[in-house]
Amino acid sequence: MTTVSAAKHRSWLSGALTGALPPVLPALGGAVLWGAAMGACALMMLVLENWETLHKIRTVAALFALGGALAFPLGLILARFLSHRRPRDTAFAAAFLSFAFATACITGALYALDYRTYYAQWHADAFTRIWFLQFAHTFAAALYQFAVLGLRLFFPFGFICLLVASAWFARHPR
Repeated sequence: MTTVSAAKHRSWLSGALTGALPPVLPALGGAVLWGAAMGACALMMLVLENWETLHKIRTVAALFALGGALAFPLGLILARFLSHRRPRDTAFAAAFLSFAFATACITGALYALDYRTYYAQWHADAFTRIWFLQFAHTFAAALYQFAVLGLRLFFPFGFICLLVASAWFARHPR
């Protein structure tokens, strides 16, 4: 890389990093709305499938709502970074991928932590070598189970919410 292009790249990266932090109000408001939407998506799918007990339905919907609420600010930061000084179609794609990725990852991690909490009673003492192995394997099994069984709770309603959030993001200046 030449000196001029390296300086230009550093300038773009610096601007993208600075511009990635969103204003607090849209981030918090979006987190509340996105969390409510993701919780509602899971709730609708579980009710439509006549899933288990009302208590379990509420628990899973709350987990998805919390996952969505925690994921939105991270997805927003990632989308703002990826779409820095880019056209609207790129901003839409960046938002679509960022919100989807952040929501799936954060919700999956919360599910895995809850899953691990249940199995902790059979694990070795904390912070031993075997405990780390058990933790890693339990976490990996939970992520696999979430990928197979949990992600479907986002469809089709979550996909619609994702399109709306991405369109909202693409319309606003970054």
